[in-house]
Amino acid sequence: MHKGQYRFVAGFLLAPVSLYLIFVIWPYIQTIGYSLTDWKGQSQTFKFIGLDNYKALFQDDVFMQAIWHNILFLIFIPVITILLALFFAFMLNAGGRSRAGGVRGVAGSQVYKIVYFFPQVLSLAIVAVLFNAVYRSDGGGLLNGFLIKLGLVDAENPMEWLNEPNLVLWMLVIAVVWHGVGFYLVLFSAAMQSIPRDIYEAALIDGAGRNQSFFRITLPLLWDTVQTAWVYLGIVAMDMFVLVSSMTQNMGAYGGGPDHHSDVMSTVMMRNFQYFGKSGYACAMGVVMLLLTLVLSVVMLRATRRDRVEF
Repeated sequence: MHKGQYRFVAGFLLAPVSLYLIFVIWPYIQTIGYSLTDWKGQSQTFKFIGLDNYKALFQDDVFMQAIWHNILFLIFIPVITILLALFFAFMLNAGGRSRAGGVRGVAGSQVYKIVYFFPQVLSLAIVAVLFNAVYRSDGGGLLNGFLIKLGLVDAENPMEWLNEPNLVLWMLVIAVVWHGVGFYLVLFSAAMQSIPRDIYEAALIDGAGRNQSFFRITLPLLWDTVQTAWVYLGIVAMDMFVLVSSMTQNMGAYGGGPDHHSDVMSTVMMRNFQYFGKSGYACAMGVVMLLLTLVLSVVMLRATRRDRVEF
């Protein structure tokens, strides 16, 4: 009987595991192999050069600067997105008070959930187009137009938001947060549905306010969901290719302007792979990206690990 079970399970696992090995694991192995060569991408001939590509990586100022930009995204994108999503989810699920003194969401919470989730249905390419219109520097952009009306920006010299070295990263962070908050709001809202209302009502009777209810009840009981969200947002922060290459596309091949102040590892990698023809060198960048993402995922999971709260 046990042998029959093993054969049954193995039969179902054979196809998906084979596909995973062929289309996921094997490309990783190939990339690692190519990273040890001087492959140009357009030729089948290349020679083994060992770790030379990796040595060159850590002497490449552009790539090191791109790593720093990814680290900044890794810090600010998860923190801002999760804090906003938690706040909105709490207000939409437990931020209001019923006439009977119970706990419920604020008025119109169902409508707000749809409105907040709307940006998530847009592709990143569309998000890039929208925020390019918002950040337009000719005075016709939404942000410049608003600030000109308030008298905070000179109409003859509007701000070039995506061409300011000290601002361009923050402009990208705003776009990512706007796009992602709605999804994590719905995720946290779904998790909050499993928290019994009796807990909030008991806390309300004991005199707990919204802040105490959030930090003493909501956050501890949602910690596993927050941990999962942190890992996913960390992966987003380690990529950023679509937004950077689309929103800063007029500032160099695959974006990164001005003067590499918005470059991330993925844009530097693609520029070397397709624009400069340094495919082996780009593969080495891809391997470094993979290792950094794995290490950071493990670190975040361990750093945010805590005892499960039961109710």
